[in-house]
Amino acid sequence: MKQEKWYIASKKADFKELGRKFGIDPLIARLIRNRDIEGEEAVRKYLYGTLDDLYEPALMKGIPEAAELLRRKISEKKKIRIIGDYDIDGIMAAYILRAGLEMLGARADTVIPHRIQDGYGLNDELIREAAEDKVDTVLTCDNGIAAAPQIAYAGSLGLTVIVTDHHEVPYEETDGERRYLLPAAAVVVDPKQPDCAYPFSGICGAAVALKLMQALFEAAGLGGGKALSLFLEMAAFATVGDVMELTDENRILVKYGLRALQHTQNPGLRALIEVCGLNGREISAYHIGFVLGPCLNAAGRLDTAGRALALLMCAAREEAMRLAVDLKHLNESRKEMTQRGVERAQAQIEAQGLTKKKVLILYLPDCHESLAGIIAGRIRERYGRPTFILTDSQEGIKGSGRSIEAYSMYEELSKCKDLFTKYGGHKMAAGLSLPRENLGAFMERMETGCALTDEDFAQKVHIDAEMPFSYASRELLSQFSLLEPCGNGNRRPLFAQRDVTLLESRIYGKNGNVGRYKVLDRYGSCLELTYFGNQQELLDHWQAKKKLNVTYYPQLNSYRGESEIQFVIQNYS
Repeated sequence: MKQEKWYIASKKADFKELGRKFGIDPLIARLIRNRDIEGEEAVRKYLYGTLDDLYEPALMKGIPEAAELLRRKISEKKKIRIIGDYDIDGIMAAYILRAGLEMLGARADTVIPHRIQDGYGLNDELIREAAEDKVDTVLTCDNGIAAAPQIAYAGSLGLTVIVTDHHEVPYEETDGERRYLLPAAAVVVDPKQPDCAYPFSGICGAAVALKLMQALFEAAGLGGGKALSLFLEMAAFATVGDVMELTDENRILVKYGLRALQHTQNPGLRALIEVCGLNGREISAYHIGFVLGPCLNAAGRLDTAGRALALLMCAAREEAMRLAVDLKHLNESRKEMTQRGVERAQAQIEAQGLTKKKVLILYLPDCHESLAGIIAGRIRERYGRPTFILTDSQEGIKGSGRSIEAYSMYEELSKCKDLFTKYGGHKMAAGLSLPRENLGAFMERMETGCALTDEDFAQKVHIDAEMPFSYASRELLSQFSLLEPCGNGNRRPLFAQRDVTLLESRIYGKNGNVGRYKVLDRYGSCLELTYFGNQQELLDHWQAKKKLNVTYYPQLNSYRGESEIQFVIQNYS
């Protein structure tokens, strides 16, 4: 079993008064406070925030200037090339900019870099091609902030470059002082750049693109609200797909974007929803993260993300359905390849006795490089260690990493950046390229330089309250919808119960990974719990200890028109 450390929230507030004021159960008020929402205005915005609570685009540094520059380029009939990225965020951002510019009469086209042939973001070849194609202005989205050399090259060829991005600004550090390295673009739009007054820097690249289109539509006399209504669902899709924290403005974007997605008029999205069997169902953040989103990502992983963009740009239903089916099939292939990669990685860890390493760095030369990040995430989940999966690429070794809360992956890579030909990322995920001869040094320096302690490796389980199963009434569960959308930064409610005794067990599922357990709780109530995971491990633990402490979440489970309260075990000890 993975190490876990359980924490029961003890944040204080007048939950009864908040419940009375907002017409909610005091437990719901406690859950909101546990998510660091303080003050009546913040609670109101959390519960009932609307699109009117979104921040004005003009507050973001560079947006007024970028909108004005684009308006001038459109009026002068200059050719504009949008260069995006091959993941959900980059695809959605490119669609927003392309569709928005074309509605305003721009001469615009789009290039999505090929993950393997081009790598992430701008490169000299893409800049050279733009110049050869008589492009006047390059507009980046979800990339560009770290492309100072490429943007300088573009300037030398006479190209105008506008950067829209949301990633961290690169920096150099001397004696504890950081000097930020902004590219010499005509305009830089990135809420993380120094001196940006935008109130919330945690938005994704597609949301930055949406803000720019709002400002541009406003400048063109169409009103920013029109751009918001056209592209809200795309920004929401990207926010979830790029695993942004569902706090502040993101929460509102996703809440209302999901409603728009439910009735989308985009033929491509409608086809994808139908192909994935979600017609007529309420689409949630879960469906974006685990059903729809992976189909769009699969195009950039195994083929070209241009296919996903073509789906969004598609106007005819027949063509949209064909493209959607292709993407779904690609995703099925991606899942099979991922599973094989995970199995090889686990075999390497066990065979080489790597479980005591602080940082897992696994070299899988035959792994498809586009799957390295997914495999790293699965291994990180299983072993509770920061994990890098490295594989052969055309120019040496390439890899992706996924981290744990106590380990800033980008900061640690920055300490040995002399080993890399390219690297980037953030606290929880990163990518890198390095020459083969540097592989050994990379492995050694990441391990010896790691300051993580045993306590850091324990997965933190944040519990909202110790709550008897019997308190989970249908009325309470109906109020859980006020907490949606749940996800990164706005976790699903989690409760704990001590001393649960097992009475009976039944195992289901194709792979025996679903268990239903009849139990007796410490208050004498007899009920059924459900667990998804390694059933034998749970049963062995239960039989050894007789009574278990469990964390769980309650939910209404509907089947054939009937619903019942279901208690799902998340952790046990």
